[in-house]
Amino acid sequence: MSESLADYLVSQQHLLQEASEALPHQFSKCTYSLGHIRQAVYLCETCPESRGICSACSIACHTDHEQTELFPKRNFRCDCPTEGTTHPCSLHNNLEPVNTENLYGQNFQALFCRCQRPYDAQTERETMIQCLACEDWFHESCCNLRDRPAPREQTPEENDQYQVNENENETRSEASSSGLPPPLLEASDYDAFICGSCVSKNSVLQRYAGSAGCLIVTRDSSSSPWKLYPEKDAVDNLSRSENTNCSQKRRSSPTGFSERNAKRQRVSPSSSSSSSEPCLAPSSSHQSDKIYTGIRDSEHLATLGTGDIFLTEGFRDRWCQCSTCLPLLKANRYLLEEEDTYEPPSDPDSGLSLEELGMRALSRLPRDRAIDGIHAFNAMREDLVQFLRPFAQDGKVVSDSDVKTFFETLMERHRGQNT
Repeated sequence: MSESLADYLVSQQHLLQEASEALPHQFSKCTYSLGHIRQAVYLCETCPESRGICSACSIACHTDHEQTELFPKRNFRCDCPTEGTTHPCSLHNNLEPVNTENLYGQNFQALFCRCQRPYDAQTERETMIQCLACEDWFHESCCNLRDRPAPREQTPEENDQYQVNENENETRSEASSSGLPPPLLEASDYDAFICGSCVSKNSVLQRYAGSAGCLIVTRDSSSSPWKLYPEKDAVDNLSRSENTNCSQKRRSSPTGFSERNAKRQRVSPSSSSSSSEPCLAPSSSHQSDKIYTGIRDSEHLATLGTGDIFLTEGFRDRWCQCSTCLPLLKANRYLLEEEDTYEPPSDPDSGLSLEELGMRALSRLPRDRAIDGIHAFNAMREDLVQFLRPFAQDGKVVSDSDVKTFFETLMERHRGQNT
C-alpha cells in the first residue's frame, strides 16, 4: 500500500489527535496516597490476584497485561503498590500493606450482573447499566427492559453495517447496542438505576418504588408483557401538572404526589411535636411489596419483576426529609449528593504536534545535550530531503517500504559510526 507524503503526515496528525482525546490526562502518579476515593478502577486479569488498580497504574505498571475496566468504584484505594499484588508498582516506591477496607465484589472476578456472566466486548450486544448503590453492572435484558439478544458474531461486512446503524440511531438508548430494537425504557428517560437487591435493603427506596419518578418494570403474570409502573405517559402528565400548579406559597410535594394525597399522609397533631416534620414518602404498592418480599426470602419471583428502580432527573430533590427517612438516606450519601469522581491531572502535552513535543523535550535537556540533539535533527532532516527529492522530481508516490528503507539505512549508518 502506498500513499503520498502529505497523506502520511495527515494520518499521523489524526492519530495524535485521537490519542490526546483518549488519554488527555497525566498518568505519572499512583492514587494510593489519596486514600479511599471514588475513582476509575481496572482489574488486571494477567496478575493472579483479584485486585483493583488505578488509571495511572493500569497504564504505567500493567500496560502489557490483559485488563477489564470496572469504571468508578467508591471508597477504593489502589492495590498496585500493596502486598496484595506480586507485580511491582513502578509509580510508588514503598511496598504498602494490604488494603483491608476495599470491597471486592463479583466484578473483581470479571463477573457482572445478577446473571454472573463475564463481559466480552467482542460478543456482547448489550451495553450494561451501573447500579448507583452497589456499582455492579447489569444487562438490560436482565432488568426485563428487552429480550436477551444472541451473542454478536459479525463478519467485516456486518461490522461496516453496524457502524452505519450506529450513526442512524443516535437517539437510541445509550445503554443499548445498535442493531437491536429499542428497550422498554431508554437511557434518556432516567437519570440513575438501583438494582432490586440494593432496593430491598432500604425501606425508603421500597416505598418510592413504583411512584412517579421512581419507575419499576413489572407484569401481572407470567403470560403478561413487561410494562413500566407507573406508565411513562402518566409520569409525564403528572410532571407537567406539578409544574403548572406549583405556587409561591407552598412548595410542591417532594414525592411528586398531589397536595391532597400528601395531606392524607400527615401525622395527627396530637402524635407529633411542633418541631417534627410529616413523612411525605408514598406508601409502597402491593406489587412492589410482593417483589421485595420474594427477594428478601430468596424466592426470585421472576414472573413479577426484579425490583430494580429507574430514577428520573431530579430524584435527589424529591426524597422525604422527615426524621424517619432522612437517616436512611444519609447512610447512603450518594442518594442525597452527586459524588465527585477523581480524575488524573490534565496532561499539558496532550494535543501537541510532534514538532511541539520535540521542542518541549529539548527545552528540558541540559544545554550541551540540547545542542547535540538539534544538530542530529538537522542532519536527519537534510538526509530525508535528499532521499525524498527524486520522488518529488519524478512525481512518484512514497510507499511505506520506502520510508522503512530510509530509516533502516539511517540506523545502519549510526551503528557503523559507533563501532
